[in-house]
Amino acid sequence: MAVTAGLDRDRFAQQLHPGDSLQVLFVASEIYPLAKTGGLADVCASLPKHLARQGIDIRLLMPGYPGAMEQIKAPQVAADLGEVLPGARVRLVAGWTPDSGLPIWLVDCPALFQRPGTVYQDPDGADWGDNALRFGLLSHVAARIGLGQAALDWRPDIVHAHDWHTGLVPLLLQQAGPQRPRTVFTIHNAAFLGCFPMESAGQAGLSPEILSGNGIEFYGQISFLKAGVVYADKLTTVSPTYACEIQTPEYGAGLDGLYQARSNDLTGIMNGIDSMLWDPATDPLLPHSYSPDNIEGKRVCKASLQDHSALYIDRRAPLVAFVSRLTRQKMADVVLECLPQMLEQHPRLQFVVHGRGEKDLEEGFSRIALEYPGRLAVRIGYEEPYAHRLQAGADILLHGSRFEPCGLTQLYAMRYGTIPVVRRVGGLADSVIDAAMKDATGFVFEEENGKSMHQALRRCIESYEEHPCDWSRMQERIMKMDFSWSRSANKYVQLYSGLVPKAVPTSVTEQETSLVVKTRNRQGAYTKAVASLACKKNQLVPVSNYG
Repeated sequence: MAVTAGLDRDRFAQQLHPGDSLQVLFVASEIYPLAKTGGLADVCASLPKHLARQGIDIRLLMPGYPGAMEQIKAPQVAADLGEVLPGARVRLVAGWTPDSGLPIWLVDCPALFQRPGTVYQDPDGADWGDNALRFGLLSHVAARIGLGQAALDWRPDIVHAHDWHTGLVPLLLQQAGPQRPRTVFTIHNAAFLGCFPMESAGQAGLSPEILSGNGIEFYGQISFLKAGVVYADKLTTVSPTYACEIQTPEYGAGLDGLYQARSNDLTGIMNGIDSMLWDPATDPLLPHSYSPDNIEGKRVCKASLQDHSALYIDRRAPLVAFVSRLTRQKMADVVLECLPQMLEQHPRLQFVVHGRGEKDLEEGFSRIALEYPGRLAVRIGYEEPYAHRLQAGADILLHGSRFEPCGLTQLYAMRYGTIPVVRRVGGLADSVIDAAMKDATGFVFEEENGKSMHQALRRCIESYEEHPCDWSRMQERIMKMDFSWSRSANKYVQLYSGLVPKAVPTSVTEQETSLVVKTRNRQGAYTKAVASLACKKNQLVPVSNYG
């Protein structure tokens, strides 16, 4: 008998998915922990969880990558959609996310998604040549679900699509006529336009009439991002400042005029973080827990990080973390250029670099690490446990960006009492207050050059070394700030409700949600029973028995 700790299953199902609640399909190319290349995956994992707590009946949709197919709980084939695009046969695999227990559909098309390499690139780091087909297919499947053409007995009121990979979703639904769900399109990074040769349009199942400047044409190519911006009912970005910045030539990547034209439909909503996953008081990945009221454990984490990273064990050394994609957008080239000078001018300074990105930058960081043993550690790649240990063990986070839609790393850092040094752009400007201001939360620089960055880092190091009381007060202040998704999720609920006036039920409590997630993951019989709710009357076919 499944252990439910007294929770009535039918009552919970009614609370989580009541008949009159808003039904939202959440579409993304990556969702943590099923697939992750950056912050998009974190947002698309955390935000739906908090929307569900607000009473939204939310379902997730993403491609069926090998890792995703292996990780979802209780996978069952919910529908065979046949050949959605030429040569692309699809079946929908239903299941539950392994961490939050939210219902999810995976687009199972082995020819397009069962591949080595990363989500977007082959093992050599080159973009897959058929990405237009791959993510065009994801959009077509989302549109079929949105229009009730997938035989799921569930149809969304709103389809919320994320970044260029899903940009065709609003277009395809707009073409379907008035009896369609409303659409929200979130721009996580306006620099990635999702551009493909014009001849890709037919491959992606697009009709000729939209291949113009008024449609999705962009300098002789097609742009998936532009499709989302032109055809969605509402647009959001991931911070208020970024919503303003993309309306300028400097940050709009050629679409600034379009963003200006749609400014009345454009809202900047700051991303949050999963405050349960990122909590130094309970984080199981840390060698020692700590809190704003007792920060001693952070010193233990620092010593452990130094040991683990082959740095000198020195509790007084200012330890800087650079946890980032190693790209020019993130000013990794500037950091690489300035590192020798910074290390020479600050004899006790230690640095840890962790990330992957452009090959010349990866090689450059790896090469320079050999010149500073015990003071500079470089780990190419991305490991979630190591990222947690870095945030806990470092004193300072360096987060320079030429542009930054939101940034999550600085929020994680502050949660862990690690002082951020950031450039005043996008979400960094919205989340970090310079030390010269009242209620400071970090150190801010203005220009995208090494001189400006180094000046801010120098101020930060001086504060660490010479003003320990001020430093401790800032640590306590930032650790007590609320970076959770609660407020931002409320703003999305308001946005949804404006598109589809419908009663939003009383929020399910975090305790009840956590309880059912644990039950789903641990009790096989109950998992299957709850899974049947996701597809209601459909007859589910076990994945292992298909074909």
